[in-house]
Parts: sequence; structure tokens; C-alpha cells
Amino acid sequence: MSSGPVTMALGPFLFRSIGFGHTGLSRALETPWSEVQTAGKYHAQQWTGPSTDSVTITGVLFPSAYGGLTTLRGLQIAAKNGIPLMLVSLRGQVFGRHAVQRISEDQSLHDRYGTPRRDAYSIELKRLGAVLNIAGISI
Repeated sequence: MSSGPVTMALGPFLFRSIGFGHTGLSRALETPWSEVQTAGKYHAQQWTGPSTDSVTITGVLFPSAYGGLTTLRGLQIAAKNGIPLMLVSLRGQVFGRHAVQRISEDQSLHDRYGTPRRDAYSIELKRLGAVLNIAGISI
């Protein structure tokens, strides 16, 4: 039932403009510095490198009208099995391999069979460390 152009992909799971779509994407990159104590002046800072790159994808599904619930269930199965997934945008920007940390749902407007007519979701991801380095490029 999903249709429309693909806007983003998380592994084999496609986000589309209609069906399994997303309404928001937020990203947080942590690059901590350690404090090195020095006498008589401000403490020095030592960069320790990037530690966490996390992404949160939010969306709202209307399963009875546009589908998308099957894709969300597939993502949950991948998460339960610890399968890393590549995150890629429509523009072709590769965000790297990510591990699904959490999937939350807020179902409402259930029909007489208990199927939600509205399902707001949130998917939290963390980027995995580089597993391959080719010519100075980490993948």
C-alpha cells in the first residue's frame, strides 16, 4: 500500500512520502574533550575523538489509509535480532551503519478490530564504529 517517492532508507526499509513516511529527523554528534589539570592557568583540553553519533526518526502512520505498519514491524524484527542497518538519504548522503537502540509507538484511534488508525513512532539509532578503513576512508 506504500507509495510515493523514497525519501530515505534504513537498510532495506524505505521511507516514502506516502505510507511509511517520516515527519522529523534529528541528529546529535558528541565529540568530548577531557580536561587536563594545569597549575596556575586554565586547564588544558584534550580532544578524545567522536564518541556518539545518534539519529532519531519520528513519523506518523495511518495504516488503514496508507499502510506502513508492515515496514515498522520489519524494523522491529531487525532491531530484535541486532541487525545493523545503513542509513541513506534521498540526496544520496550516506550516514553510515547504525544500530537500532529503541522503537517507540503511540497508537490511537483504534477500529473495532483493535487496529490503530493512527500510529506515531520514534526510532532511535546510534552509529556503529568504523569496521573497514580503505585508503584513509572509514566505512
